[in-house]
Amino acid sequence: MVIDRWTGESVKAYLVATESFSSNQKGFPVLSKSSQYVINALFKLNCQGILIGANHVNKIMGIRTYTQYLQHLWTIRDEDTGVRDFARGYEDFLQCPLQPLQDNLESQTYETFEKDPIKYVRYEEAIKLALLDLKERDTFQDVDVVVMVVGAGRGPLVKATIKASKESGMPVRVFAVEKNPNAIITLRNLNVKEWSSLVTIVSSDMREWKPPVLADIIVSELLGSFGDNELSPECLDGAQHLLKPGAISIPTSYTSYLAPVTSAKLYNALASCVDPFKPTEAPYETPYVVYLHNVYLPSACKELFTFQHPNWESSSNERYTQLSYRFSQNSTIHGFAGYFSSDLYKGISISIHPVTHSVGMFSWFPMYFPIRQPLYVLETDTLLLSFWRRVGKSKVWYEWGVSSPRPSGVHNSGGRCYSSG
Repeated sequence: MVIDRWTGESVKAYLVATESFSSNQKGFPVLSKSSQYVINALFKLNCQGILIGANHVNKIMGIRTYTQYLQHLWTIRDEDTGVRDFARGYEDFLQCPLQPLQDNLESQTYETFEKDPIKYVRYEEAIKLALLDLKERDTFQDVDVVVMVVGAGRGPLVKATIKASKESGMPVRVFAVEKNPNAIITLRNLNVKEWSSLVTIVSSDMREWKPPVLADIIVSELLGSFGDNELSPECLDGAQHLLKPGAISIPTSYTSYLAPVTSAKLYNALASCVDPFKPTEAPYETPYVVYLHNVYLPSACKELFTFQHPNWESSSNERYTQLSYRFSQNSTIHGFAGYFSSDLYKGISISIHPVTHSVGMFSWFPMYFPIRQPLYVLETDTLLLSFWRRVGKSKVWYEWGVSSPRPSGVHNSGGRCYSSG
């Protein structure tokens, strides 16, 4: 609908005319379904509604019946309260992506992620299913399953593993591998107080550790808002020496997605992201993590890159894809929204894709890849986007550029404005 496009504009107020209302069977003013859709879309932008016109429906109750009806629509609006409550105050706020491989996360960051009500339930389900699958193999009749939690943080996946072991009836030998010395202190305390010292705590980079035994299952939560942007492929490939032949990785795979995005608010906010130590165009060639709110997606998400683990063939983690987008109406493109979905194990998944989003999960906000100049596209246009994942000796970065209907040039060439490593 045309109204959807307004969700990507900087709307401050809207007018609701009393002539738009009709009378219901009880003589009170109501709006049509299409008008309710419009009002609900504008509610999400938290802009001011202004009622104009004379009372022409209920002469006894007066004009307040209109405002009461609008208040009723506000109270019954469709909203994912869990995510919105968590994200309140962060709407359209540009944030630099985390780089946990390069930086040690703070305790507050761990605490925030651990509050997610969905993610660790899904992980527990995946671990339990993997254990049950191993239970069917003769080699595990009298032997503990070796589970390595790599990038263990403060232990939520260790807890999920222990619980899955109890529910499946499969005994496990658990290793928790973590490079952050602050998180190691928490893991050791939990091991004594909650895990009866049954977990082996390893203070090491997963890529460098030499294990006493090899793993049957490796579990990680290295995914970023774009799936691979926190270098999960590089970390898990580097940890592949920990695995037995035929071992299981959780997650098994993850896929990134991109969609054109209209958001004058996001684009205007880029001007305040200037870094004196980077090129002047850096704000427009840097990806951001952002809770997308005042935005409109004029075309559907398209699948970009997929990574699978274990990567037994040691395939390159460099990628290139060209995506093609068509539009249902004329639009102004301010960049691209990035999402991911992940198959943890045999169909047990987590996702922030707009269509398949795991309801209530808030651990990840989408990514935003800007372009230097807004691009106006017609309904008849086809937009072609080229996107690269580049891997160097010490860093990984993305490059992107539009080639049609008008070329934009390649953004972040050589990782000059942003990279991970």
